[in-house]
Amino acid sequence: MESLDYHQAKALLEWQIDLGATEAIGEVPVNRYEEPAKKPKPQAKPAPEQPVAMQPVQVDFAEVSRAAAGAAQDLDGLQAAIAGFEHCELKKGARNLVFADGKPEARVMIIGEAPGVEEDRQGKPFVGAAGQLLDAMFAAIDHGRDHDANPVYITNILPWRPPQNRDPKPDEIAMMLPFVERHIELVDPDFLVLMGNISCSAILGQKGITKLRGNWKEARGLPVLPMFHPAYLLRQPSAKREAWADLLSLQARLRG
Repeated sequence: MESLDYHQAKALLEWQIDLGATEAIGEVPVNRYEEPAKKPKPQAKPAPEQPVAMQPVQVDFAEVSRAAAGAAQDLDGLQAAIAGFEHCELKKGARNLVFADGKPEARVMIIGEAPGVEEDRQGKPFVGAAGQLLDAMFAAIDHGRDHDANPVYITNILPWRPPQNRDPKPDEIAMMLPFVERHIELVDPDFLVLMGNISCSAILGQKGITKLRGNWKEARGLPVLPMFHPAYLLRQPSAKREAWADLLSLQARLRG
C-alpha cells in the first residue's frame, strides 16, 4: 500500500467524519475484559538505622572496695578509705561511721554484725545494752576493750547502721567485706570471735549459729570461734550458759 501524504490522509479522515465516525479504531484489537498488568510495588525505603542504646556499665562495687581497702597501709588509712566509699546506700541514712573500738594490739578481734541506734549515735561498736553485756562477758575472763594487759579489739561487718536495724543485705555484705578482710590483716590478731549469724556468714560462709557456736573454725589463716550475739543473749538468757562455755574455750586457747 502506498503511503499517504498529508493532504490525502486529511481528506480521508474528513470523509470518515462526514460518514459519522466518532472514534478511531486501532489496527490491533483491544480485550476490554483483560486485567490490567499490575504495576510493580515500589520498594519500601529501608528504615533509618536506630541509634544503638548504650548499655549501662555494670560496676562491681566489691572490686572497687577491694582496691580501696588494699591501698590502705594502716588502720587510719583504712578508716579514711571506708569514709570515702560512696557506693553503699547505708551511708546516706547513717549518722556516723562505726569503725572500731578497743586496742589494735589485742590478741582477740571480735566481729559483730552492724551498728544499732546507740552505736550509730556514738560512732563506736557495741555501746548499747548488747555492748554492755559483751563487756561483762569478756571481763569475766579478764579481758576488755580498755584492759591494759588483755585488751580486745571490736568491729562490725558493716560500718553503717541499716535502717530500722534490719539485717544487712547480701549485696551490702559483699560490698563491704573487702574492708573487713583488710581490717583483719592490719590488726593481725591471734583469734577471731564472730558474734552472730551475719558475721559467721560473711567470714565463714556458713549460717546456723546454734550449730556453729562453740565449734572452732579457721578463716583468713586464723582460728575462729563463733558465738551467740549478745543481743540474742538478752532475748534468750538461757543461752548464756553456752556463751560462758564458749568464753572458757577461748580463755583456754589464750592461755595455751
